[in-house]
Amino acid sequence: MSDPCTVVIAAPDVLANLKDRVAESDNQIEILTFSDADALRALDAITKRKPALITLERMFASTPRGAALVNRIKADPALVESEIRIVARDGDFTRVAPKPTPPPPPPPHAGGTATATAAPEVAPRVQSLDHYGTRRAPRFKVPGTVDVLVDGNSATLVDVSIVGAQVLTPTVLKPNQRIRMALPEESGAIRFSAAVAWAKFEIPPQSGPRYRAGIEFIDANANVLDAYCTRLKS
Repeated sequence: MSDPCTVVIAAPDVLANLKDRVAESDNQIEILTFSDADALRALDAITKRKPALITLERMFASTPRGAALVNRIKADPALVESEIRIVARDGDFTRVAPKPTPPPPPPPHAGGTATATAAPEVAPRVQSLDHYGTRRAPRFKVPGTVDVLVDGNSATLVDVSIVGAQVLTPTVLKPNQRIRMALPEESGAIRFSAAVAWAKFEIPPQSGPRYRAGIEFIDANANVLDAYCTRLKS
C-alpha cells in the first residue's frame, strides 16, 4: 500500500514553487522535496516510503538522469500504486504512470449455463533494440565478468565483436565521444581508439548508477580482436 505522501523533485530555483502548488491541492499531505542533483537520495526515499504521488519538474524529467529515475520507478513492482506526474513551470502536468485500474468483474453465469471464457490476449514479443542497426560483424555475449579500460577507467564488457562492444561503467559517456580502449590480456593489453556510438544512463535496482554504452572501434586490428573473441568463447 502506498504512503499518502508526495515526493517533489526539481531544480532548486523552482522546488519551493512546485512544493507550494502541490500543497495547494491538499495541505494535509506530507511533502518530501529533493533537488534534481539528489536523484539517488530521492529514489531511496521513494523506495522506502512508496509515495502516492511523485512529481518531477519537466526539464529534469527530460534529462538522462530524470528519464532513468522514471524508468527505475516504473520497473519496481512495489511502486505500482505510485503515480508519476511531470510538471511544467507554467503549471501544466502530464500523467506518466497512473495508478492501475482493477479489471472489471467477470459477467455472472446465467441459469447455471457455462459461459465461454475468452482466451487471454498474448502480448506480441518485443524484440530487443539493436542500437547499432544492421550488425557488421557477429557479436557474442561475454561469459562471466570481464573488466576492460575505457579512457583509463574500469568498465565491464557485456558483448564484443571485431568492430564494436557494449560496456557498463560508472564513468560518464556521451554519444560521439572519442575514447581510448584497452582489453587486458596476459600477453599485454590490446589498445586502440574508439568512439561512443550510443549511451544510456541507468539506475538498476541492485547496484549504483551507471552508463550502458555501445562502443565502435576505430583503429583496432581485426585479426587480433578475432583471436581475442575466440579466447573469450573458449
